[in-house]
Amino acid sequence: MARIMCIDYGAKRTGIAVTDPLQIIATALTTVATKELFSFLEKYFLQEHVNLVLVGEPLNLDDSATHATPLVYAFVKKMQQKFPTIKVQLVDERFTSKMATQAMIQMGMKKKQRQVKANTDQIAATIMLQEYLANR
Repeated sequence: MARIMCIDYGAKRTGIAVTDPLQIIATALTTVATKELFSFLEKYFLQEHVNLVLVGEPLNLDDSATHATPLVYAFVKKMQQKFPTIKVQLVDERFTSKMATQAMIQMGMKKKQRQVKANTDQIAATIMLQEYLANR
């Protein structure tokens, strides 16, 4: 079976999570600089079979677009052009950063570790992926 990947896309950093090959467990993979994202994905897709990429869709509570929404839509379009054999799907990312912070507190991470934005991005991607797996 192929893995599912989830991307928490950001202007500076992008958090990435993946499932195991059986698509049961979601695990934080890494955070990469957004300018290096496509290079990272090309290498990863050569090593691992991924058939679905979930991308967090930033929306306000009233479902209106945020300042980041157009960036995400542009990224999704470029993903579909660059990797046409991989399905790309948007998923709701509301509250995932807050949930990631709460998860880090519950895991006992020290305040200094919680302030590292890369940790929050990875965990937010993992939360989105876990929710997708639970709801499919």
